[in-house]
Amino acid sequence: MLLLTIFVDGVVYASWLFIVALGLTLVFGVLKILNIAHGSFYALGAYAAASFVGWFASLGLAPAWSPVAMLLAAVAVAAVVAPLTERGLLRAFHGRDEVLLVLVTYALFLILEDVTKLIWGATPYYVTEPYMLFGTVEFGVMSYVGYDFVLILVAVVCGLLVWWGLNRTRSGKIVLAVIHSEEIASSMGVNVSRIYTFAFMVGVFLAALGGALTAPMLSVQPGLSVGVIIVSFAVVIIGGLVSIEGAAIGALIVGFARALAVHTWPDAELFSIYVAMAAVLVFRPQGLFQRMQARKI
Repeated sequence: MLLLTIFVDGVVYASWLFIVALGLTLVFGVLKILNIAHGSFYALGAYAAASFVGWFASLGLAPAWSPVAMLLAAVAVAAVVAPLTERGLLRAFHGRDEVLLVLVTYALFLILEDVTKLIWGATPYYVTEPYMLFGTVEFGVMSYVGYDFVLILVAVVCGLLVWWGLNRTRSGKIVLAVIHSEEIASSMGVNVSRIYTFAFMVGVFLAALGGALTAPMLSVQPGLSVGVIIVSFAVVIIGGLVSIEGAAIGALIVGFARALAVHTWPDAELFSIYVAMAAVLVFRPQGLFQRMQARKI
């Protein structure tokens, strides 16, 4: 039963982490930005979900509407924050040194941390309605909350939709062209700035969706974004930075490493994640699914 518990806990943890890391992977692949503020978008999604669920409840709507409220919260964060951030700040730094971009997004991270405190205060928020909405699932003598398995399903759907959108649609092909070479894409008439905004908006939506989905599983409070961005970077580094498959495998590796530590050596919960990352990088310094790139001379 211990192995089953570790497996289920690892997959559940990996599911929401994959959604967040998927957005980080997309933003890096298109905009070439290691976005430290991605964790803040996650936190904004969690806070917005708590507010929207409470708002729906105040309107007298049944708890069954709470998943809709969480989805709308993620959409609202992406629609408001993404254009302001990409067009108002990051666009001025496109093509600049990567270290400068890291510093800019870190500054944005610090600003958004204070913005969340100004809007929602320092009091923790609790969103319990969605978590109890799907009942329980029995595995022998073990009982799991049904919401956890819904979270896994949502992660699978998000991964498949992003993969399908990139590889099977015309817009996705254009995004892939920009990822491969923005200069060539621009010379062929592609509006690269519009692709940047679109990709960044999708990345912010995925981060906010991850925050909204995990809001019912924990207390939403200041500092929520710090741990998320660290673990998300571990996932994308393991996976290879620009690969959907890599983000999925990286999330599973991190999820299983954490679950194993939680159930066997709780003090090493965070340490286990870095051990897993180091073990992968020893054999694959470029990550598991890093594609070969032409060397520029």
